[in-house]
Amino acid sequence: MAKEFDVCVIGSGPGGYVAAIRASQLGFKTAIVEKRHLGGVCLNIGCIPTKALLRSAEVYESIEHASDYGVKVKDYSVDFDGMVKRSRGVADKMSKGVQFLMKANKIEVFMGTGVFKSKSELAVNDDKGKEQESIKAKHFIVATGARPRELPSLKIDGEMVIDSEKAMQLEKQPKKMVIVGAGAIGVEFAYFYNTIGTEVTLVELQDSLVPVEDKDIGKELGKIYKKKGINVMTKSTVEEVKKKGKGVEVTVKTKKGEEKIEADVVLSAVGVTGNIEGLGLDKAGVETEKGAIVVDKKTYKTNIDGIYAIGDIIGAPWLAHKASHEGIVLAELLADENPQPVNYDNIPGCTYCEPQVASVGLTEEQAKEEGYDIKVGKFPFSASGKATGLGHEEGFVKVVFDDKYGEWLGCHMIGFGVTELIAEAVVARDLETTGHEIINAVHPHPTMSEAVMEAVAEAYGEGVHLGSKPKK
Repeated sequence: MAKEFDVCVIGSGPGGYVAAIRASQLGFKTAIVEKRHLGGVCLNIGCIPTKALLRSAEVYESIEHASDYGVKVKDYSVDFDGMVKRSRGVADKMSKGVQFLMKANKIEVFMGTGVFKSKSELAVNDDKGKEQESIKAKHFIVATGARPRELPSLKIDGEMVIDSEKAMQLEKQPKKMVIVGAGAIGVEFAYFYNTIGTEVTLVELQDSLVPVEDKDIGKELGKIYKKKGINVMTKSTVEEVKKKGKGVEVTVKTKKGEEKIEADVVLSAVGVTGNIEGLGLDKAGVETEKGAIVVDKKTYKTNIDGIYAIGDIIGAPWLAHKASHEGIVLAELLADENPQPVNYDNIPGCTYCEPQVASVGLTEEQAKEEGYDIKVGKFPFSASGKATGLGHEEGFVKVVFDDKYGEWLGCHMIGFGVTELIAEAVVARDLETTGHEIINAVHPHPTMSEAVMEAVAEAYGEGVHLGSKPKK
């Protein structure tokens, strides 16, 4: 006999487990189905463990430059196994935290693969496809996330070509690595492996790194990576990967012709695609398109009454915080709480390489394409006393404002710790704050956050620390 619930969530990533918790808080009898690890990709094999690895690289890099700060360090080296072990420990701790939250919120957890038998009933199958449980619910929420996308010329086999999950758990540090794709995942792993001594080649189809970001950000990161010794190849594609000895030979097509690069392994970081397969969506009649479930972005309803979807499974942006916010909004909609809809124009993006990248809103190029007359301000961290004291003068803050009404159209940052600074711009944009309100808000000195105010002041010709001429 099927167990009955008010809400059943399929997938326990940042979208799914947050939706389940909020639903339970609102009085719904709630279940969650997870086929692998509570916490999903983010907590177990994505956001959290990669940040732990990146922190290890940052510590190692700081030790390498200890003499710059008047500190003498002897006999230090990379402990690759130790870095991986710490990363796994952090992930395990966070996953156990989700287990605790499930119990604390009286959410029934079913471990297995959720497969729709019909639009109103879900089977929970074991890894052999045998049904273990059956669930009926008034509301089903699909939050099964996404997985690495494969290119036809770059099939992931786990040996010659690996994905991000494998890259964070390699048994041995590679001497040479080719990374294909310079989005967030690609540049983060490029930083990690380069910093600990791996020879890294980064291949990107577009003309700059992190191509979804403002062009100035991508160019700056490219310059910094080249100085770090990373072989940056833009406007390039991988044509073939073949076995050569104990490693691989990678054929890269560049604007100058073909180039062959030898490496131990290739990391494919060319994006993600939704996990829509094997869920029985066809039996439920749920509409999908291009690897995603089709939903109304205000209500998250699919074309089938009682079935909803959130997070990576409904498409870009593929961000954990977006999924979590959608989960909360959807749960509140189901409880008739009349929540404020998600503002998809004000979702920040963060990349945790070093220097970090963070942004929200329109790039300068997008603002111009949309017909805005704009004011642009940029403040380099080289002019920041705090950044100079920290020894992190690279990067800048760039802001874009509408000249006519003063709307803050976009904010783009590259520098030390900027993922912690972007929230000021997110909140300010949400409150429709003007440039002069940012300038008039006293920012503490000395801090990295001053750079935000300084960039806004530059946009309005009121900056005092760059020797710029006032704008008329």
